[in-house]
Amino acid sequence: MEQPNTKTTGLPSEKSQQWSPTSSDGKGTAMGKASDLLKMNEDHKEGATTKTIENQTSKIPSEVFLSLALGSMVLSAIFAASAKRKDMANFVGLWAPSILMLGLYNKIVKTHGSDRQS
Repeated sequence: MEQPNTKTTGLPSEKSQQWSPTSSDGKGTAMGKASDLLKMNEDHKEGATTKTIENQTSKIPSEVFLSLALGSMVLSAIFAASAKRKDMANFVGLWAPSILMLGLYNKIVKTHGSDRQS
């Protein structure tokens, strides 16, 4: 039996499947292009309202967000234990991921800021 020709089958050749640190056009590495995407756009600045909100919320300790998330989980478990409160248990239980995401955003703002440049 004859081996299929990759040109006729449309499958890539073995050589093209190998990993290469340079881009396909040979003009740079993939990491070099990704780092360009991470550079801050100098024309974009946050507004006064955003800065005010971030200044106030950055004063909230991270433990507050963790405590609120754990509290919503405990409250959800209490509601789930009562036979008539299953819907309320799901509703309150879904607060935890949102609270944790707000805490994560708060931590990022504390450490990096929205317009801070190093």
